[in-house]
Amino acid sequence: MKRSIQIFKSFFLISLISVLLIGCEKDITVDLPEAEPKLVIEGYIVPGQPAYLFLSRTTSFFAPTDSASLISSAVKGATITISNGITVDTLVEPLPGVGYLYVSPSMVGQVGGVYELNISTSEGEFASAITTINPVVPLDSVWFQVQEELDSLGWAWGRLSDPPQVGNHYRWFAKRLTEDDDFIAPFGSVSEDKFFNGLTFDFAYDRGQKPNSTAADDDSDNIESGWFKKGDTIVVKFASITPQSFDFWRSAESQTLGNGNPFGSPAPLKGNINGGIGIWEGFSFALDTIIAE
Repeated sequence: MKRSIQIFKSFFLISLISVLLIGCEKDITVDLPEAEPKLVIEGYIVPGQPAYLFLSRTTSFFAPTDSASLISSAVKGATITISNGITVDTLVEPLPGVGYLYVSPSMVGQVGGVYELNISTSEGEFASAITTINPVVPLDSVWFQVQEELDSLGWAWGRLSDPPQVGNHYRWFAKRLTEDDDFIAPFGSVSEDKFFNGLTFDFAYDRGQKPNSTAADDDSDNIESGWFKKGDTIVVKFASITPQSFDFWRSAESQTLGNGNPFGSPAPLKGNINGGIGIWEGFSFALDTIIAE
């Protein structure tokens, strides 16, 4: 009986505190200032392929994220040029009525090349950036390995011999033939040789998730989510990137981690764009194939 009274008292006390806290609640309205829209650039140039670029503008924090709003943020009719120090190429819009995508008709990347990007919009906005294409550092070998506690699921592994000079930066992509439409970079895909300069070592990656994918796309409710499995044919793209690209993708991943966390500190999105947000990225890469057995 005494124990029942103690439990009742504890329950009553908790209930009373809850009522008092609820009674003290107050609606707080925070007026966020409207930020000036900025250009958002995501551009790439790699060896043997034409340069291309996506161009849009930032939107309000509370703006809808439906297809109509995304289309309205696309920038149309911009003048975009790329110079390699010898020739200047003007990018074209495959879909002029939509904008967003711009493609170079003749500028193809070369290892060692330096490429200057200049953007001018009809609204009087200007942005610029410079990137280079560093020599590729190929992996020594790649393979698939099943995790001990799993029958057929595992990670893709690679062995890297980092060159003796300091300052190499890398990014890992992979895709499953017949399963993935394009290469996917998993979380933590970038690395720098600050802590492994000149060393040879093994490392592993899980299977990444497509950007903006849904559960139906990436089977996130399935035990196989994030794993490669026996029977997969995995193509690995191992890229040598610039320090600016490393900073951009590392900061983008930090923002992804802090998204929706009320205790997280906002992290600036680092990039190499003057007059905008984003990345103008040159990189070289080597391809390897893994037969998961």
